[in-house]
Amino acid sequence: MRSHLTVESGRVILAVPAPEDLRALASRIDEAIESIAELPLLPSEVEDVLAISSRERHKWLEDGRLQSAGTRTVKLRGRARAVTFHVFDPRQIEAILDGDLPAVWREEDSIKSAENRRRATAKAALARTRKKSPEPSATSTETTDDEPPGLAGWDDFDADGLLR
Repeated sequence: MRSHLTVESGRVILAVPAPEDLRALASRIDEAIESIAELPLLPSEVEDVLAISSRERHKWLEDGRLQSAGTRTVKLRGRARAVTFHVFDPRQIEAILDGDLPAVWREEDSIKSAENRRRATAKAALARTRKKSPEPSATSTETTDDEPPGLAGWDDFDADGLLR
């Protein structure tokens, strides 16, 4: 039947020579379409469907927000190694799309990024103030290797032969 199939700019035209072949052909097409709906989605398809970037896909996959349906390994022509990538369940992607979860996840990520930036700024400011006014610390006192500071009962510990 491929000889009767024509593909034109987003349309598929099938010219059936005999009307009795139409029912059999229609049932085969229905089965093929149903089986296509069950196939796992490739990463690029997930990015297109959810309108996300590959960085977001990787991040959300690592976080566990996007769940992989497994991995596929293929050997592409011209490559020395095989390429392994995650595939995704179409029902899960549909549920994510219906719940508009990418927008929610982006908002959570922006809040988390802002918190991390604030925390890093505070840590850098603290480091600058410590660098400007060095305070003598308790651990900076000079000691010998025989007696570590502040350990009660050190002699008993050494007498047991645990230090060598």
